[in-house]
Amino acid sequence: MHRSILTFVVVIAVTFGMPALIAQDRVDLAMVARIRAEATQRSKVLETFNYITNVVGARPTGSRAHKQAADYVRGKLNEFGLANAHLEPFQFGRGWELEKFSLELTGPRYFPMSGYPLAWTPSVKGVLTGTPLYLADKSEAEITALGEKVRGAIVLASPIQTVFLLSDRQQPADTDQLVRIGGPEPPAERQATSVMPANAMNALLQRLGAGAILRPGSELHGTITVGGSPQTPKDSVPTVIVQAEHYNMLLRMMQTGVTPQLRLELRTAYQESDLNSYNVIAEIPGEDPVLRNEVVLVGAHLDSLPAATGATDNADGAASVVEAMRILKAVGAHPRRTIRVAIWSGEEVGFVGGRAYVEQHLADAASRDKIAVYLNNDPGAGATYGWYMANNADARGVFDAWLEPLKDLGLKRNVMDSNFTSEDGVFDGVGIPAFTTIMDYTNYDARTRHTNADFYEAVSERDLQQSAIVMAVFAYQSAMRDKTMPRRPAGVPASPRPATGRGRGAPPR
Repeated sequence: MHRSILTFVVVIAVTFGMPALIAQDRVDLAMVARIRAEATQRSKVLETFNYITNVVGARPTGSRAHKQAADYVRGKLNEFGLANAHLEPFQFGRGWELEKFSLELTGPRYFPMSGYPLAWTPSVKGVLTGTPLYLADKSEAEITALGEKVRGAIVLASPIQTVFLLSDRQQPADTDQLVRIGGPEPPAERQATSVMPANAMNALLQRLGAGAILRPGSELHGTITVGGSPQTPKDSVPTVIVQAEHYNMLLRMMQTGVTPQLRLELRTAYQESDLNSYNVIAEIPGEDPVLRNEVVLVGAHLDSLPAATGATDNADGAASVVEAMRILKAVGAHPRRTIRVAIWSGEEVGFVGGRAYVEQHLADAASRDKIAVYLNNDPGAGATYGWYMANNADARGVFDAWLEPLKDLGLKRNVMDSNFTSEDGVFDGVGIPAFTTIMDYTNYDARTRHTNADFYEAVSERDLQQSAIVMAVFAYQSAMRDKTMPRRPAGVPASPRPATGRGRGAPPR
């Protein structure tokens, strides 16, 4: 059919309550209406979102906080009536948590400084006080020559921060241009760098026994992006990312000949009693005698980085997916295929939860063939605008039909590009049709993603409800269609055009 005819059929069906037959896919408008009513009139999504963000807070992989959140989600899925709600362990390694942190300017005046330690950074030995040592302008030989002056010192390891991330990426559903994967385009101007590369300087400072490293963030107005790696050695130099304006203040004081005095206290703890982390798994069993062994997998990640409460990355995605499953049970859905939910751990440290699931359950082609589709909810914040279709034209035709009756909720369109900065890339990498939501990027890149500003207030209840509706509708339609979701043909790349970057990317097919 011509697209205008498709749109006309959907509009007529919505208006008069008639089923619409579109490109061999029946859009169950009666079920869509029930899903929408349940999501808006009896929503529980804010309850889940509130607990994850405000009660639990930051959820680094392997931490006790992540386990607390996973236990809560498992309990809610069980409460909502899903089958076989359980935690699925996988070997991860040591967890990490922050016990105490303070950074203060104590002279020539007092000022509390804002910063956050990197995840998995070790504790500072005791309390460090004294004049910071600026080393960004020095070579390896010059730093080595300082010898004992470095031992125990608070090191300023970067130049003044002059280039800032000020804007978000374009909205992918609003442009035909390729949108950079994983984040916005970096500023055109170049930031001055240290004489030594950061990794080399870190290693040298570790050998010389430096007490701590301070580096500036790359955002303005108090926003600080904070990451961290579980591969950080226990004997590495403790590292803190400091608000750019505060870090720059120290260097500008020093440029005028004023000697600042600092006090730093930092206590962290490694969690080594349980070296597993946990995915949360539950399902609504399929009822079709032929199709019930096929699985529509719906997922979002629960782990977060340490600076705030991970509201937009990705408590909103996890809460919306949990709510979508609740809605399907509440409206009495009887899916032909099994709808399985996976709330992942370890997305922020290399998709390790999703990879573990593939290794544990999808090691051979026969098991992979039973996954009809994977639907992921992660990139962006709050409202859903469409789907990244990973260059799967046949699947896009199906998704376009399902999106049409939801456009009054703010959905816009599906795009052929891939994103692959989340678990969708893992599943696509083993040949499973895998798609992730296009969500709102307003204030996401420059303000909330991985930052100290990623709190509850960044997401509205209405957007959470809308996202839950989208996930429930697409999961249900995937479970009900006669045929499995079309696979992208072998040899066809995941994007219709060269990408400027693949973020953390997917394994190659």
